[in-house]
Amino acid sequence: MGGPRRLLLVSNSTLHGGGYLGHCQQHIQSFLGQTVKRVLFVPYALHDRDAYARTAREKFESWGYGLDSIHESCDPVEAVRKSEAIFIGGGNTFRLLKALYDNCLIQEIRKRVLEDGIPYVGSSAGTNVATISINTTNDMPIVYPPSLQALGLVPFNINPHYLDPDVKSTHMGETREERIRQYHEEPNTPPVLGLREGAMLLVEGNKATLQGVTGARLFQRGKKPTEHEPGTDFSFLLIDSNLQNL
Repeated sequence: MGGPRRLLLVSNSTLHGGGYLGHCQQHIQSFLGQTVKRVLFVPYALHDRDAYARTAREKFESWGYGLDSIHESCDPVEAVRKSEAIFIGGGNTFRLLKALYDNCLIQEIRKRVLEDGIPYVGSSAGTNVATISINTTNDMPIVYPPSLQALGLVPFNINPHYLDPDVKSTHMGETREERIRQYHEEPNTPPVLGLREGAMLLVEGNKATLQGVTGARLFQRGKKPTEHEPGTDFSFLLIDSNLQNL
């Protein structure tokens, strides 16, 4: 049974002063609802997958959901095919994407989310891989996936943990905004949504809404960046980005 795509793309797993997923607990519970009983967790972004799974399992069980970690399955593809909902956690985006390719999960996850309509929750690296590519991740390329192309659940890119320039800083490296501008110097590059920590994007079918406690900064090739507060309707970003770059 299919349905519209349902995504909750969170900038970060932990917000300063809170615990793991504390700032987005109500959003995740509302998103998953009562029909989902078990969540498939993908811990590939961290090296210690067992410890990561224990942390996620403890949290989700405290909310009343069962949690299965895909790394504990002898058949990751079958685990995705049977999943009721998917949660991909944060860590190193290159490590995560490589593992998704290595385990032949890219097309399987796309099918479950885009065709079958199961809920997808991503945090940080898990949000990065939900987009067109991981070109706008903040992470170091500690491993090499076969491609930077990601799940493509939305037709744009996201920069999680987006940081505004600090006018008092003496640091001479590029700001996040400068790095995204460099990305847009290349042709046919899609919009980039800079999600500040505490922000998240809810996608339900063809509607996308900014949620959370902080805003976001939108970068589009050839245009000035724009500021957006929680509640902003970003549905226009769900239009194929190729049309936006003509």
